[in-house]
Amino acid sequence: MRQQLDEWLDQSWVSNTIIAVILLNAVVLGLETSPGIMAQFGGVILAIVAIALVPSAGALSVLWALRILRVISAAPRLRRVVEGFVTALPGMGSVFLLMSIIFYIGAVIATKLFGSDFPQWFGSLGQSGYTLFQVMTLESWSMGIVRPVMETYPYAWAFFLPFILVTTFAVVNLLVGLIVNSMQDAHQEEDVRRTDAYRDEVVSRLEAIEKLLQKQAGSQERQK
Repeated sequence: MRQQLDEWLDQSWVSNTIIAVILLNAVVLGLETSPGIMAQFGGVILAIVAIALVPSAGALSVLWALRILRVISAAPRLRRVVEGFVTALPGMGSVFLLMSIIFYIGAVIATKLFGSDFPQWFGSLGQSGYTLFQVMTLESWSMGIVRPVMETYPYAWAFFLPFILVTTFAVVNLLVGLIVNSMQDAHQEEDVRRTDAYRDEVVSRLEAIEKLLQKQAGSQERQK
């Protein structure tokens, strides 16, 4: 019974139907966040939600969106991406530790250098860390933070530019490289598995053909 159920679930139309239902549910959850759409089509949307299989109430209904992650198991390409990301996690942990050390040192230096004149940005280690994170993401880092600081400290660029070079262009790209390499390894492993499976299938067919030929030869000898 279990094998028949697995075979039925493995059919393409069943998998596609499940994915379609999950995606539809995710779209409905997104529509629920729009007051205008809810005011106009709220009755229809609530009717769709009411027939959902998984009951929930209140804020816990947002967890329905997590069901879209089931699509990963049905999409081989997405599964390879996730496998590569998971494989890269140990190496990413080391990079995050390195980045944390850099951020801590940078936050200490920035707080001591700029904290007295710019307490809103560098008044404490937490504020300095958040400001430096904004600088690392290159979000309004020049006109919003560095240039105003340079009006008081003209040589502040000597701190911010090396920080950007180390974090944004070195450490972040190192993370990207780790993920890319892990995904390539995942692709190679899958190719190896496919090759091995194909080889085993060919070998089994050749063995079956050989046994059949031996059986036919034996029957012919007996007839003689």
